[in-house]
Amino acid sequence: MVSAFPTQHAKTMILEIADIRIQPGQQAAFQKAIEHGLSTVASQAKGFRGAKVNHGIENPERYVLQIFWDTLEDHTVGFRESDLFTQWRAIVGPFFAAPPQVEHFNLTYTSA
Repeated sequence: MVSAFPTQHAKTMILEIADIRIQPGQQAAFQKAIEHGLSTVASQAKGFRGAKVNHGIENPERYVLQIFWDTLEDHTVGFRESDLFTQWRAIVGPFFAAPPQVEHFNLTYTSA
């Protein structure tokens, strides 16, 4: 299993954050789907180093997905332009209330 927290190579990794809004009342099914999609599909992608999923407290239809990649291109080209992305969207896409907002980040500081 891939670690959800990068350690010694953290400064060279890219963090993808996807702000996801799902259809009301679909939390349990979506949580199973996203876990399945991450563990069976996204985890096969070149450069995938781990993921975290956070569920909104104040807004239960909101999720924040964090995926750690070796490079930006591993996500934007290697994954997004592959059959794996098609498989991923088939698993999680039916739950989306709107397209996820996705951004990428470089690590500038860590306390650990």
